[in-house]
Amino acid sequence: MTQDNSTGDQPPPEPPKRGSMRFQDSNTQPRQPSVAEQRARRQAEIQEQHDQELARKADAKAATRRKILIGSGVTVGLVGLVATYYTVAKTENVTAVCTDSNGVVQNDDYCDDTYVSSHGGYHSGGFLFLPIPGGGYNSYRYNYGGNGAIGQRVSGGSYDAPSARTNVTTKTGKSVQRGGFGISGKSGTGGSGKSGGS
Repeated sequence: MTQDNSTGDQPPPEPPKRGSMRFQDSNTQPRQPSVAEQRARRQAEIQEQHDQELARKADAKAATRRKILIGSGVTVGLVGLVATYYTVAKTENVTAVCTDSNGVVQNDDYCDDTYVSSHGGYHSGGFLFLPIPGGGYNSYRYNYGGNGAIGQRVSGGSYDAPSARTNVTTKTGKSVQRGGFGISGKSGTGGSGKSGGS
């Protein structure tokens, strides 16, 4: 008869390993970290603080750069807007002298629509025509920016009417054209803004 030996089939239990702990009760005090562990923890904390500081500086720098870019865009936009306004709104002042068909400076009245029409003259093609005693007409027109005394040939200037943004007056102070924002026209006893073309 054979006996059934169940204890012989199982390996013997392993002895507990030295230094290992299977459980810890609530009364057990944790051991103090070693010097190397303390140093490693301090270095990890310092590195973490350093990384956080770098991240904070990078965020601040990016925010400053965004503000500068936005500010630059606004500044450029405002400068452009102001420059455009001054280019469009700025009025120039030009002095006009009345000249005859030979370019000789004449009395300002001869280039004044009101004066010419009251003396039987007319306006056509940028010229004003005054009747001559005995028949015929003399033609007159403004020279813009030229100089000269009555009876002298005009010096410089142009017979092309300036832009509508230009204030045009005679030497005697009559307003020929009022400039500003593209508006032109007659003012007071002055001549017409249309009388200067050729």
